[in-house]
Amino acid sequence: MIENFIQRKASINDLKSIVALLVEDELGSTRDRLSEELDPKYLNAFKLIDKDPNQYLMVVEKDNQIIATCHLTIMPSLTFTGSTRMQIEAVRVSEKLRGQKIGEWMIERALEYGRENNVGIIQLSTNKKRPRAKKFYEKLGFEASHEGMKLYLKGLK
Repeated sequence: MIENFIQRKASINDLKSIVALLVEDELGSTRDRLSEELDPKYLNAFKLIDKDPNQYLMVVEKDNQIIATCHLTIMPSLTFTGSTRMQIEAVRVSEKLRGQKIGEWMIERALEYGRENNVGIIQLSTNKKRPRAKKFYEKLGFEASHEGMKLYLKGLK
């Protein structure tokens, strides 16, 4: 039941579970890796995220297990008369628990976080190789209003 879920800010102790969710994803499995000793880049990235007040790395727990995650970034902007935006990234739900409305529950918590932080626009991107994810976000009210573009530096993909 969804009532048994809690969402909270991730701690360093959650890092391995978060990376496991990233690796479990079909695209993530091609660019992330989980090993007994996590790559120090994950730890460095976590520390930067954790100390930045405009970042919120959310985890969803059930029975003391991390079952979902997403990364929220608050971005002050001059556009739309000085509005504040929030970017939602790295949305992942444990593969074995998909289809149980956990993703909807987590996105609703993300929207609440945005409201609490006076966000006027919430944006996200989804890979074109994920048509089911696009349908999921559209069902939640998101519109594919822009064409996203990326430029990978240092050979990252």
